[in-house]
Amino acid sequence: MGRTVGIGHQDFEKVRVKNNFYIDKTDFIKEWWEADDEVTLITRPRRFGKTLTMSMLEKFFSVNYAGRGELFEGLSIWQDEKYRKLQGTFPVISLSFANVKEKDYVTTI
Repeated sequence: MGRTVGIGHQDFEKVRVKNNFYIDKTDFIKEWWEADDEVTLITRPRRFGKTLTMSMLEKFFSVNYAGRGELFEGLSIWQDEKYRKLQGTFPVISLSFANVKEKDYVTTI
């Protein structure tokens, strides 16, 4: 039986643990890390995977996920030993506004 295509999933860990169909975008980690930008703005239209990408970054870098390399096994980023050593080595603060559905700041509060 083939993998399930999970529509609307925003948590990288759940996608990987449930073995949902996932297009490997872990090369973004390498590209972003090596660009050494001071600021990164990630813009895409709705439903293009911004929150899933940010979740992937959190799971890769966060000390809370140190030793969770199984989430990245079989993916492109895991082929490079330099990045395997980097996984789970940084404190990460993750904020998502994905569920904020108000039209302006005042009604968001």
